[in-house]
Amino acid sequence: MTNVLDETVSPSPVPSKKWWRKPWVVPLGFVAAAFVAFSLPPYLTGDRALARVQQPEFSWHYPLLVMHVIFASIAMITCVLQVWPWLRARYPHIHRLSGRIYVFGGVLPAGVSAFAIGVITPFGPAAMSSGMVMAPLWLIFTYNGYRAARRRLFVDHRKWMIRSFALTMSIITNRIWGVVFTIWLMPQFDTTFHGDDKLLTYSIAGSTTWLGWVIPLLIAEWWLQRDEVARRRAKMRPRRTG
Repeated sequence: MTNVLDETVSPSPVPSKKWWRKPWVVPLGFVAAAFVAFSLPPYLTGDRALARVQQPEFSWHYPLLVMHVIFASIAMITCVLQVWPWLRARYPHIHRLSGRIYVFGGVLPAGVSAFAIGVITPFGPAAMSSGMVMAPLWLIFTYNGYRAARRRLFVDHRKWMIRSFALTMSIITNRIWGVVFTIWLMPQFDTTFHGDDKLLTYSIAGSTTWLGWVIPLLIAEWWLQRDEVARRRAKMRPRRTG
């Protein structure tokens, strides 16, 4: 994982590997672009009936949902640009600009709207509690990363932005878990759930919303701890002389 946002205010070395030799860059960009291309268009029509989440009891739910989807899409695309080492090293001005767009034109409005629509989610209390925890964490991680970059604390900046990156991309894993739990629980509709559609929906949504962001965040923390251990071992390794 690489540093993001304003890290390039200080000179960055040109990466030793060409961009096409970074095996994760192209797949990540493709997945993010494909996800946005699938998720965004229905919310650009202005047709409330096309929304994949319906909450007719609250008239303001749909505008906030559209706002969230649009700005979250911006966050996903700019996040990919942030973790591209070649772009950061060769075009630091683009890196800095996309970083600011990521924070102020992506995560900030998307996180605030996510919290608001999470409070009135139609998918049950487990999904609601997940949104009310995840959205503030997303905002806090991103703000701390931006503040650290402004203070030129680039080690801290990297840590916070890796966490922010994990939550930004967690919507993709959320959808994957949704498919897994639907396949797993649907055959139990008449037994475990006694034919209750709402109970089945609440169970699937509650499980997928929590696992969708908790697992990526745990992986991010593991990654950070691995780097920390490697740095400590490097410091403890005796220097070779002569």
